[in-house]
Amino acid sequence: MKAAPEREPAGPRINEHIRVREIRLIDETGTNVGVVTTIDARTKAHELGLDLVEIVPDGVPPVCKIMDFGKFKFQEQKKQAEARKRQKIVELKEIKMRPGIDDHDYDVKMRSVRRFFEEGDKVKITLRFRGREMAHTSLGMDVLKRVKADVEPIAKVESEPRFEGRQMIMILAPK
Repeated sequence: MKAAPEREPAGPRINEHIRVREIRLIDETGTNVGVVTTIDARTKAHELGLDLVEIVPDGVPPVCKIMDFGKFKFQEQKKQAEARKRQKIVELKEIKMRPGIDDHDYDVKMRSVRRFFEEGDKVKITLRFRGREMAHTSLGMDVLKRVKADVEPIAKVESEPRFEGRQMIMILAPK
């Protein structure tokens, strides 16, 4: 049986894990010291009670900085948590209508559409045709054109009206 290959730990390499001969060193105050040997940099970091952390591994030579690695990791976690908190997941809300929708019903639906746009969500307008209504698809297209005209200042059409079986679909996104 073969032993599983040892995998690299995630994140930047630190101290003894940096295996290049020379590095570009940035000291604890943030000043560029220049190109030094890895052993000298590691010794200097150890004397200060700090870690040697590889910041730019792709550089020639790689850029390393003397810092407290625990504090660095904590700051990175805080940045990622903050980014996740600010992230907004855009949802697709659906509004269903009929070709012969009454004015009041239309106004109620449009209030919901505007609320969805204010929340930053996309809206899918579905117009369902029943029975003989399929013979009058132009009525449905007129309703969707009316919706498009009413939301023009606050939204853009992401997907033009199209038929899917017995229904006509249009997708709108906030501007």
